[in-house]
Amino acid sequence: MPDEVSKTIQVTCPCCSAMLTIDPGLSAVLDHKMPPKPQIVDHLKDAVQFVKAEATKRDEKYQQIAEAEKNRSKVLEAKFQKLFKKAKEEPITKPLKDIDLD
Repeated sequence: MPDEVSKTIQVTCPCCSAMLTIDPGLSAVLDHKMPPKPQIVDHLKDAVQFVKAEATKRDEKYQQIAEAEKNRSKVLEAKFQKLFKKAKEEPITKPLKDIDLD
């Protein structure tokens, strides 16, 4: 058999964007390089603004959830009343049993 030259394939991971070096002949990953993490803030002043912005977003999200919880009981009550009204309007029928079909 002729000597097979092992070629490697470089693939970017779709989940973590890491660079994988794969040897198809061995069916193995030879190297795994994580991408550099982006620096969120450059200076301390930017960090303070970032933390304040995150706190504001968190408070807004909490307010939305609190409002949804306040209205939840009203929504459930409305759904219950609608289904209750529908159940009252439907005629009551005796269910058929297997023995009744004979």
